[in-house]
Amino acid sequence: MLHGLDMTVRAGEIVGLLGANGAGKTTTLRVVSGVLPLRSGSILFEGRTLAKHGPHLAIRMGIAHCPEGRRIFPALTVRENLELGGAVLKRSVEREAAISEVLDLFPVLAERQGQAGGTLSGGEQQMLAIGRALVARPRLLMLDEPSLGLAPLIVRQVADLVRRLRETGVTILLVEQNAALALSLADRAYILESGVVALSGESATLAADPAVRAAYLGSGTFVRRRGRPAVPEPQR
Repeated sequence: MLHGLDMTVRAGEIVGLLGANGAGKTTTLRVVSGVLPLRSGSILFEGRTLAKHGPHLAIRMGIAHCPEGRRIFPALTVRENLELGGAVLKRSVEREAAISEVLDLFPVLAERQGQAGGTLSGGEQQMLAIGRALVARPRLLMLDEPSLGLAPLIVRQVADLVRRLRETGVTILLVEQNAALALSLADRAYILESGVVALSGESATLAADPAVRAAYLGSGTFVRRRGRPAVPEPQR
């Protein structure tokens, strides 16, 4: 559950969202994308208020959510998965152009267009999940644990992809357990603790913070003290 969460993601940024399991990271993305209802407060996107919106409205407004675990359709082909991602685009010409752009971005998917999604490797499935979200041509792309379960080489490829996407003008909200990876990619980051923002700031500043280094780049546990900055829990 989230408690008075206050965040800003500016156009063209990569913003990281860090925290332990259960801190509220995935919940935040689900609320923004309309998968979970907003019980109080408000969400503003490009000056418009999102209230009682569902995923169909979020995607039409330009918000795409690439969920944890990829969630591709394993029995459908690569191309069919991408076509579903472009269902929001009304004109077939625009949809085909968007698919072509994604296939140019992911040559391996272009080679496997007729292959069932479930037969792809883990890294290829992650590329397909991101590609499916991109076909909708979002202005805000939310990525939930894109490096989860991937080999180090594939993680580096995903990181390079995130950087390239930002260069094309896509704004990215990145949830990532790999704090070192997230802070190396993001311009700014928020650290959640039990649904509350415990720390926030420029990524370089957070990466140099002793509390963050101990908790996320070392072996500590991040604890938010009431009325005080977050600090690492002493090692036992």
